[in-house]
Amino acid sequence: MKPAIRTPYFEIGVKNYIYGDTVLEYALAADKAAEKYDIDVLFIAPATEIRNITSHTKHLIVLAPYMDTLRPGRGMADILPEGLKAAGAQGVVINHCEKPMSLPAMKATIDRARELDFLVFACADTIDEAKAIAQLHPDIINPEPSELIGGAGGKVSDMSFVMDSIREIKAIDPSIMVEQAAGITNGEQVYAFIMAGSEAAGAASGIMNAADPIAMIDEMIAATRRAADDLAAKERGNL
Repeated sequence: MKPAIRTPYFEIGVKNYIYGDTVLEYALAADKAAEKYDIDVLFIAPATEIRNITSHTKHLIVLAPYMDTLRPGRGMADILPEGLKAAGAQGVVINHCEKPMSLPAMKATIDRARELDFLVFACADTIDEAKAIAQLHPDIINPEPSELIGGAGGKVSDMSFVMDSIREIKAIDPSIMVEQAAGITNGEQVYAFIMAGSEAAGAASGIMNAADPIAMIDEMIAATRRAADDLAAKERGNL
């Protein structure tokens, strides 16, 4: 059954910055922080690491960074969706700028993901692309300008982009969760994006390139908790 994600959530992508035992070390740190702060944490890991992560953690929602659309049988070197599910994955990322996809390929992947009850986490470079992807109704869209990914220039998405992307996506499908992640390097940025209306924040290079990645995982998930508490207080009229 596809997991129901509580918002605000936090997302961690390890890409290929790390591998093997180091991926598990970071996953265990994220799992500990997810429990400590009672925050849902998405953990995007290479396909080769998924079974090890899901075998040793209890609180993470583990996503694969990509999958092919073939079915069991022939298909040497393709990434089989059923294989990812058997390894413990609960969802898949589509259209990251480092693994771009055409709209027809995205639709085919979303259709296969639905067969397996997978979450679909879609990336978009521009607001126009986010609007096009929203027509395919993934569970999550992460609008992130490609030039900001990887910590290039030390910049994050400006608030006008954040607000416009949320508005445009929600106008098409209010059920789609909208995340902001491009360029995030600290907990204060996580807090600011969520307080501005993003349902989540995430980081890859901001954690992987930090002086102390384990401490940064805790800092960012703690910031998500603080934002969740302040949003709840604001709703009650206390802020």
